[in-house]
Amino acid sequence: MTTENPVKTKNFPSSNNRRRDFRPDKPKDEFDSKLLDLSRVTRVSAGGKQMRFRSVVVVGNRMGKIGVGVSKGLDVPQSIEKATKLAKKNIMIVPIINGTIPHEVIAKYGAAKVLLKPQTKGKGLVAGGTVRILCTLAGIQDVSSKVIGKTSNKLNNAMATIEAFKMLKTRKQTVNLEKVSAEPVLESEE
Repeated sequence: MTTENPVKTKNFPSSNNRRRDFRPDKPKDEFDSKLLDLSRVTRVSAGGKQMRFRSVVVVGNRMGKIGVGVSKGLDVPQSIEKATKLAKKNIMIVPIINGTIPHEVIAKYGAAKVLLKPQTKGKGLVAGGTVRILCTLAGIQDVSSKVIGKTSNKLNNAMATIEAFKMLKTRKQTVNLEKVSAEPVLESEE
């Protein structure tokens, strides 16, 4: 008398029959991102307090492109994701000559005031905190900076640094601007 085993065994697929994942790999993003600031903000209304998270994200490709994004969300990952999208949307090009900036510049944003000075090759990045992060992600290797403003707010210091980057012009851009502005004057004199 033979009795069969009433317990059924599962037939696991062999390694050859496993389901293959045909989803394409996500392309590697060309931008490096850095979370600059994360703060908890609260809005008080008649119904009570509404808490959100505000994140400031900086993205850059270390070859002259940089952007800053600020966004709020109900939770931390959501706010970071939204800020990263905004930063990629607000990309600007920073003129870099031999690893440094073309000229000295002072920029102000709110209470923040930032001074950026070009340095000779090999001097390194002499900058603190927020300015250092932005210069690194922009690809600037030799620069000296000082936060002159009265605030230690990272967002305002970052925006002041972005304003300083916007003020930077190369010699070629300056000559082109002078030519364009000089032409109407010459025509009106004749």
